[in-house]
This record gives sequence, structure tokens and C-alpha cells, in this order.
Amino acid sequence: MDSTAAEVPDTGDAPSPPPPGGVLWSLTGDIRSLLILPAALTLQVAHPAVGAGVDEHSVFRTDPWGRGERSLRSLQLWVYGGEAAAEEGRRLRALHRTIRGTDTRGRRYHALTPANYAWVHATGFPVYRHAARYLVRPMTEAQERALYREWLQVGRILGIRDRDMPQTVEEFWPYYRRMLAEEVEATAVVRELVATDASVPPPDRGPLPVRLLLRILWPVVLPPLAWFRSFVTVGLMPPEARATIGLEWTPGDERRLRQFCGVVRRVVPALPERLRYLPLARRARAAHRSASGAHR
Repeated sequence: MDSTAAEVPDTGDAPSPPPPGGVLWSLTGDIRSLLILPAALTLQVAHPAVGAGVDEHSVFRTDPWGRGERSLRSLQLWVYGGEAAAEEGRRLRALHRTIRGTDTRGRRYHALTPANYAWVHATGFPVYRHAARYLVRPMTEAQERALYREWLQVGRILGIRDRDMPQTVEEFWPYYRRMLAEEVEATAVVRELVATDASVPPPDRGPLPVRLLLRILWPVVLPPLAWFRSFVTVGLMPPEARATIGLEWTPGDERRLRQFCGVVRRVVPALPERLRYLPLARRARAAHRSASGAHR
């Protein structure tokens, strides 16, 4: 992979989102994805360049709720956004063009350098695959391959060239193992994201009465919330990545995770769609059903 900025030539044809009814169509908008995203984000910033970029340029410390909301909306657009998916990809590339600096190993970095930008994208596949075993069900080989094909399509939406992404599952795993062996480490941002004593401000969005109540109760609410976030972040990270970063995980932790995920796995599918799916996903699914019915 070369060190130039990751830009896709403008051919006039915007890449399409993954198909309705696919693996990502089911996973990404499900409320269980809220449990998966922290593990993916933490694995992303375990790359020294990505971690340095987030450390120096992100507002995740000063505006964690806003940043989380924007990241979640962006992810939803990649899958459910239709024509807006490619527009969101262009917005993200423009946002990252000025992010540059020096990482913890003394190397100059740019956020859109293919090796860095592609790693941010690549982490989604192993995290989704691993977390699905706990929160949904283990994927069949066909589902795993479908997930990878769809994740490649997300990469194209983000502006990553095919030559900068492993093109098959068979090509992905050697790349992934090499990144774990040569790049991934416990960066400062990783340590913050899994800390149970992190200082996080109370939510600044949502209904006013709820915000006011949380502001009062925050000293009591934050410690168990921080513990739970760290628990699911470490637990839903693929074991080989967890070990490389040096995150502690005991047999007792594993039992608790399996018990918790077992409850989630039974409860969430029983919820009505308005509660099970996030708003953008819910609207896209309804629109697709309506369009499919109209063409019958």
C-alpha cells in the first residue's frame, strides 16, 4: 500500500450501498450494534497513526455524546442511506484531509494514507463477525463471505480503492494477522476507551427532563456505566486482538459475557421493529418493503 492520500478516481458513478436484505442490512441498524461499535472503535485506535489522529484531532473527550451520535449516523448512512451513502463518504474524506501529525513511533501520518484509512475500515469485519457469535448467532461460511463482500462495498463508499483492501476473506486474514503483529498496540486512546474511571460528562441531548435527572444522578450512574462499557468493549473484541493489545479477560468475564449476551439474544428479536431498529434503519426498511410491494 502506498503512502498517498486514499482517493477514488471520480468516474461519475457513485458506489452503491450494500444490498437490502443482506447481512449488514440486518446487523447495522439493529440496536445490538450499539454494543458492537465500541469494540470496533477501540481496535481502530489501537493503530498508532489512527490513535494519534484521534488523540490530537478528535472531540471524543469534550463532546463524547455528539461524536458518538455523528459516528452512529454516519455508519447507518453507509448501509441505509441510498444516494446519501456516497455523499457521506465524500464528506468524511473532506473532514479527514487536514488530519496529520506524528504518531507514537515518530512516524509522520495522514488520516487518508491508504494503510491508515483502510485499517479503520477493515476492523469492522472481524468485530462484526466475532460479536455476532454472542449477540445473534455464529455466521455460516456463506454469511461470512457475504459480510465481507458487503464490507468491501462500504469501503468503496468511504473512498478506499480496491487495491488498498484485501479482496477476499482468504486475503483478509493474513493482512489482519500482520497488522496485529506489526502495528496494533495499547495506545493512549485505547487505554482511555477501556478505562473504568474515565471522566465523562452527562448526556447533553435527549428530552430535557431526562438530561436534568441524569445530571443530578451522574455521580452514581457513571461508575457502573463506565464498567459496563469497558466490559462489552473488551469482551466483544476478537480474542486475538484483545491479546495483542494486552486487555485482561478472565474465564469469569467470559461467563458473564455469555450470560448477558444470551439474554440479549432472546429479548431483542422479540421486540417490535420500532424498538429493535434504529430510526434511519427503520425508515429504510419500511421504504424498501413499500417499494417491493409496489413492484409486485
